[in-house]
Amino acid sequence: MEDRCPPPMHPIQFYQTTIKVYARCLRPDIEYKTLSITFQTSCREVVTSLLNKYRMRHRDPNLFYLTMEVTVRKAGVRTVLVLDEDARPAVLQSCHPRGDSRFLLQTRRGGLVKIYDSVLMSGSQYKSLLISDRTTVDELIQILLNCYNSKERVEQFSLYEVCRSQEYQRKLHPDDCPLSVQHCWTSPNEFHFLIRRNLDFRPRRKGPWTPELPSIPCSSRQSQPATSQQSSLQNETPTKSLSNLSSYADYENYFYI
Repeated sequence: MEDRCPPPMHPIQFYQTTIKVYARCLRPDIEYKTLSITFQTSCREVVTSLLNKYRMRHRDPNLFYLTMEVTVRKAGVRTVLVLDEDARPAVLQSCHPRGDSRFLLQTRRGGLVKIYDSVLMSGSQYKSLLISDRTTVDELIQILLNCYNSKERVEQFSLYEVCRSQEYQRKLHPDDCPLSVQHCWTSPNEFHFLIRRNLDFRPRRKGPWTPELPSIPCSSRQSQPATSQQSSLQNETPTKSLSNLSSYADYENYFYI
């Protein structure tokens, strides 16, 4: 009999499986969507995949989350679990018999923000977006770039809080939450958000970083006859010997790696 090696075993996290996500909250005509995922796919990635499939990249992913509905047939009990963003739907589904669990896409309460974005599109005055209260400045800028199908990087732009009455602009930190900042406005009509391009932005170099070290002095003495060397040593002045000492001291001050 011919000996055959068994096929290599793959880790379970690379196995493909399918899940059904009921996503009527996206559109009334959507009952559910079947997705092919791995055991390493997180709930956050499932939400992003759904928004991309239905071309809703202008929607804030932080407004959505997944719940898992588990039914115990014998007891007739149904339990709804709110899943964390890092939870693995494929792993959770494998813990229950097929058909006893399903996933539902839910929405969180958000708020409307107005951003003046003429720097992204010259013909546009502003965009009004519905975002979550935990959406950061960088995430909001990424949503704006998605609205225009822009391939530019988030780091090229900054978000500013502008007050008309006091005539000031404040640059927000990338981790600030614009909706929380907006809640602190005493007169909302006097404030608005403005996106601006960072003029001092420099893309990172792809090559390895090489430090610029000072050049190390080297002596280029030529071989001379012994008689000429002795005569030159006798004719050297004290000032020249001092210069040799100073150059040797400078040589010791160099830093070696």
